Amino acid sequence: MTQLTPSLESRYLKVLGLAGFASMAAMRIGDPMLVVLSDEFQVSTGDASAVVSVYAVAYGFSQLLYGPLGDRFGKLRVVSLAVLACALFSAITAMSANLPMLVMMRGFMGMAGAGIIPLAMAWVGDQVPYERRQETLAKLMSATVIGMMSGLWFGGFAADTLGWRSAFVVLSVLFSVAAALLWRLLRSHPLVAASAAPGLLASVRTTGQLLSMPRVRWVLGVTASEGALVFGAMAFMPTHLHQHYGLSVVAAGSVMMLYGVGGLLYSQMARRWLAWLGERGLVRTGTGLIVTGFLLLAWGSTVGVGMLACTLTGLGFYMLHNTLQVQATQMAPAARGTAVTLFASSLFFGQSTGVLLMAQSVDLGWLAYAFTAAAVCVSGLGVLVYRLVGRH
Repeated sequence: MTQLTPSLESRYLKVLGLAGFASMAAMRIGDPMLVVLSDEFQVSTGDASAVVSVYAVAYGFSQLLYGPLGDRFGKLRVVSLAVLACALFSAITAMSANLPMLVMMRGFMGMAGAGIIPLAMAWVGDQVPYERRQETLAKLMSATVIGMMSGLWFGGFAADTLGWRSAFVVLSVLFSVAAALLWRLLRSHPLVAASAAPGLLASVRTTGQLLSMPRVRWVLGVTASEGALVFGAMAFMPTHLHQHYGLSVVAAGSVMMLYGVGGLLYSQMARRWLAWLGERGLVRTGTGLIVTGFLLLAWGSTVGVGMLACTLTGLGFYMLHNTLQVQATQMAPAARGTAVTLFASSLFFGQSTGVLLMAQSVDLGWLAYAFTAAAVCVSGLGVLVYRLVGRH
C-alpha cells in the first residue's frame, strides 16, 4: 500500500466524491418521477415505485460480490469499473421503451452503483486513522449529499420539463467523466497492486465468520432497520409533498432538496457536532430530529412546515447514519471491504423492504399514517443504536 501524501489523499477524495455524487444522484433521481412515470405507463404510483425498490434490491445484493472483489483486486480499481458500468447502464436506461424495461435497467444500475460508495468508505477506513475517520467520511458524505439533492431536484425538473429520459442521459455523462478521472489518477498514482486473495469459498467463509460476530450482527441489524424506516419513507416524501401539500412535481423535488441541506449542515460541521455531542449524543439528537421531521411532514398543512420537516429529517438522519458508518469501518479491520459492503447491503435490503411497505400505503392514501408509524419505530431504533455505540 502506497503511503498517501495529504495532497494525493485530497485528489483521490475529490474524484471519489464526484463518483459518489453521481451514484447518489442516480439512486434518488427516480423518487420525484413516480407520479409522471405512473401517468406515462398507465400504472399506479405504487407500481411505478418499482423503479426505486428494484434499484435498492440490486444494490443490496451486489454488495455481497463487491466486498470480496475490493479486498482482492483493490478497492479503487473495482470502483473505477463500477463507475464505467454505471455510465453504460444509465445511457441504456434513457432508451427504455416500457416500464418493465425501465425497471430492469434500474436494477442493472443498482448492481453497478453498488461498487462505488461502500468501497470508497472501505478505502477511507484503510487509509485514514480512526481519529480522523469521522471527519473524512463526512467530507465524502458532503459530495454524496449534494448528489442526492441534485438527483431529487433534477429528477423532478427533468420529468416536468425536459422529459424523464434526459435525466439519465445527464447521469451517463457524469459517470463517464468520473470514470475517466479515476482511471487517469490510478494510472499516474497507483495505490494497490492485485494480490493473491482467497477464492469464492474462502470469501464465503469470511462472510460467515463476520456474521458470527455479535457486534457485526448488531450493526447490520440496526442498519437494515434504519434503511427500511428512513430511506423507505424518503422515497415517498416527494409524492406526499405533491399529494398532501399540492406542490408540482418539480416543486416537490425542490423542497426535498432541503433533506440534503440538513445533511450538509451535519457534514460541513462534523467535527464540531462530534465535539459538542459525542457519538452517543449524535445518536440521541439525530433520532429526535428524524422523529420530529416525520411527524411534521405527515400532519403539517403549509409548505413552510414541509420545508422544515425535510431539513430536520436530513440533519437527523446523517447524524445517526454517519455514526453507524464509522462503526461499520471498524467492525472487522482485517476484512474491511467485505464488512463495509455487508453494512451497505443491510442498508439497502432495508430500504427495499421499506419501499415495498410504503408502496402499499400510498395507493390507499395512508402515507401520513405510514410516516407516523415510521417515527414511532425510529424512536425505538435510536435506543438500540445508543446502546450499541455505548458498548464500543
